[in-house]
Amino acid sequence: MYYIGVDLGTSSVKLLLMDEKGEIKNVVSKEYDLFFPKTGWSEQKPEDWWSQTVVGIKELVSVVDASLVKGISFGGQMHGLVILDENDNVLRPAILWNDGRTQSECDYLNIEIGREKISKYTANMALTGFTAPKLLWVKKNEPEIFDKIAKIMLPKDYIAYKLSGVHCTDVSDASGMLLFDVEHKCWSDEMIEIVGIKKEQLAQIFESYEVVGTILPEVAAELGLSDEVKIIAGAGDNAAGAVGTGTLENGMCSVSLGTSGTVFISTDKFAVDDANAMHSFAHANGKYHFLGCMLSAASSNKWWMDDIIGTKDYAAEQKGITEIGKNNVYYLPYLMGERTPHNNPNARGCFLGLSMDTKREDMTLAVMEGVTYALRDALEIARSFGVEITRIRAIGGGAKSPLWCKVLANIMNVKVDKINCEEGPGYGAAILAAVGCGEYASVEEAAAKLIRVVDTIEQDPAIVKEYEKRYQVFRNIYPALVPVYDQMVEVANN
Repeated sequence: MYYIGVDLGTSSVKLLLMDEKGEIKNVVSKEYDLFFPKTGWSEQKPEDWWSQTVVGIKELVSVVDASLVKGISFGGQMHGLVILDENDNVLRPAILWNDGRTQSECDYLNIEIGREKISKYTANMALTGFTAPKLLWVKKNEPEIFDKIAKIMLPKDYIAYKLSGVHCTDVSDASGMLLFDVEHKCWSDEMIEIVGIKKEQLAQIFESYEVVGTILPEVAAELGLSDEVKIIAGAGDNAAGAVGTGTLENGMCSVSLGTSGTVFISTDKFAVDDANAMHSFAHANGKYHFLGCMLSAASSNKWWMDDIIGTKDYAAEQKGITEIGKNNVYYLPYLMGERTPHNNPNARGCFLGLSMDTKREDMTLAVMEGVTYALRDALEIARSFGVEITRIRAIGGGAKSPLWCKVLANIMNVKVDKINCEEGPGYGAAILAAVGCGEYASVEEAAAKLIRVVDTIEQDPAIVKEYEKRYQVFRNIYPALVPVYDQMVEVANN
């Protein structure tokens, strides 16, 4: 039997084919365009997601007997606003998770309605990345489109709908919409009223491992699959990635060095950080998790390598870096603004500490260090309310770099575990598909049988000491620049 995991990312859709023993049989990636209509805006066309998913699935299953595919599930970029009309046609390009246009809408929710009240309804505060502020933006700026909305969806759920015909979502992804009562796992009537929508415009809610329906016959025929293939709800990319790394038990932690960067901490019980610096979301295993998110993690490295240096050979650029912990160049990774812990869409990236003897390798290392320092900001919040983290499971494209994993272990001062599969959300999605089809009794059982630690990167006390001093410097840079960021925005707008 085979199971497909669809990881709908920001730059590409990555499809993974897994057998019932957890062995990966094929991986296919298909890219699509990302649009920036204005500074701080970020959009994609849902139709592009679907067309590339169709092409990708056909290629994915070409190496096996496609009739043996039993289930498809998803991991996907969170928070994006996909809106459909009464005929299920897309009304406008999707407004993505890293779009920063909704600051005034967030101010309305956090200040006029009140952060405490919003947190009571949803377990989180309003942030520009979340879905509800995007709806308010459309309502204010595109009222003719807002009036035509029949269905409000998230990115991966649009693919699930195209496959099954069911308007569905899962609890982990819905948690990041600011329309969802995370504690009780239902839509928030209060938020529905505040935003000015109707409950029937929202999708049916499922646990991540539950079956939402069966593949549509005409889609099955197009893809060369059986019309009995089950479609399983799936999870937001972070929760799916946590399934793919086995980050399920209470207190376990994973760090993702993907396009965005996350610190993910599993918890058995619902809880809320009073300051709302860490997100409180539902997990893909039926429980809960804390999440700290930065907007430009591996994408910072991609920007530096591709656009500034002009190379695709990342390993070659890192090869010349032989020493860590003594770099005096600092990088702030706020290319798209920032979420945890600053919640400031006006923040921007910068290098600091350049001198006449600064080398290319110093700046390359500074990018990796700056991202890791920013992720540590989230880890320190978790530590501040009593969470003890002694090990991290690293995932995402950046985690494939031995150098970056070494930087991570020493800046965080924890052991970093590498597991037998580094496919993250795609693998987690395939596991959810297997669970939904009855191959395993639970998400925990599947993870215990399929995922194992194969290597551990340990910290060096001498390097930890050097990084600790530099982290304290890093922490002081952002507060010093806040007035400058504000002035930059003022100049740009006048």
